Order: sequence, then C-alpha cells, then structure tokens
Amino acid sequence: MQHDKNSRRRFIGNTAKAGLALTTLSSLPAYLSANVADMPASASDDKTGFDQTPLPYAYTALEPIVDAETMELHYSKHAAAYSENLKEAAVAEKIEAGTSLENVLAKVSKYSAKVRNNGGGHYNHELFWKTMKAPGGAEKPSGELLAAIEKEFKSFDAFQTLFNDAGKNRFGSGWAWLIIGAGKKLSVVSTANQDNPLMDISDVKGYPLLGLDVWEHAYYLKYQNRRPEYLTAWRKEVNWDFVQARFEKMA
Repeated sequence: MQHDKNSRRRFIGNTAKAGLALTTLSSLPAYLSANVADMPASASDDKTGFDQTPLPYAYTALEPIVDAETMELHYSKHAAAYSENLKEAAVAEKIEAGTSLENVLAKVSKYSAKVRNNGGGHYNHELFWKTMKAPGGAEKPSGELLAAIEKEFKSFDAFQTLFNDAGKNRFGSGWAWLIIGAGKKLSVVSTANQDNPLMDISDVKGYPLLGLDVWEHAYYLKYQNRRPEYLTAWRKEVNWDFVQARFEKMA
C-alpha cells in the first residue's frame, strides 16, 4: 500500500514538472464585445492578475469528492507553477505590469507558447477554485441561469450529460466548459491542455461560466483511470451561486 502511495506521489510530481514546461469590455475577445453590444458594465469587475490568490477553503473542504492530498498538490504545486512561470514569461516578453490576464489571453497568439500554456493554466485554475464549494449545497442553479440552461439544452439533466461527455471524451488533458458566447448563447465545449475559450486561438470562444479540470493531476490519486466517476462526483461540489453571478453579469 505504501509502495502504491509513493508511486502515485511520483506520478503527480512528474506531471507537475511537465506543467512547468474579467477585465474591461474592450479587453474581451472582439467577437464577444462586438456581438454582445449590450453587455453590462458589471462584466468589467472580473480582472485576473498573475499572482496566485489564496485558496478560498481548506484542503480538506472538498472531501470526500476531492481528497485533501490531491487538493494540496493541485493548488500548491501544479497551479503555483503556472503562476510563477507566467510571471517569468511576462517579464521576458515585456507584458505591461497590471495588465489583466483576460486581456493577455484575448491576444495570446501574439505571445509565446510559455505565455499561452501558463497563462491559460493560471486563469483556468483561478476560476476552478471559485467554481467549487464544500458538498451539500444546491445541486443545480436557479432563476435565470436554470431557465437559460433548460431553454438551450432542453433540461438540466441533458446539460449535465453533455457537460460530462465533454470532459469524458476530451482525449488526453484538458477542460470541459459551460460558456456564454455571441448572441448570449450558452454552449458546452472542451479545450485541450490549458487552453480556454477566452483565447483568440481557441476553436471555441466565449466567456467561461464553469470549467472542469480533467487533467489526471486533478483526480488520479483518488479515482486513478476512472475519469467518468470523477466527473459524476464533481457535480456535487459546483458552486452554482458563483456560476450564476457570472452568468448574470453577461446576460
């Protein structure tokens, strides 16, 4: 058993090393600001910096769905590395101090792979922590967001299935997303590696409301190769109040 645990720790450590290799409306991707002309000013409240912010709960808070050891390694090693590498790249590529990460991602094609990978990794994780809370809260949204989901996907259960499939069918590492895009349309999409729908190079574009990390470092210690089990369990810790607040800014 101890050998198995040590092996898993080595696996996580190795993937951490691999990981090393919103903003004003005008800074949002052009397709979004242009096509959602009446987007409210409250959307400008979002502004992600390059420093890692404190985790909003204890490492044990998401037990039993996310174990404390995974949570600590994920936050203090993987996510921390993205932040540090992003800051190094920002200095090397003369990105102006105080620039929001959303603005960088909106024109990430102008920067190096280091900015793309680590900027995406940092943004994705900063959002990820906030979209989770201790299990036991509301298991689905309410009000306008629920109505919009039911209108777009026919039912909340159908949305959940589609979202799970986006994570389950992502080959290799990546993310599953619920986004709002042009025409205020909700979509479920997936991106590879640490890309996200804010990037100008992304095949799928929109404002992320909810993102789920399906890199193995997010679940391997507890679920091993059972990604679908992780996806189903993760539903119970979505912070729908936070997701709904993001939706209301854009809707």
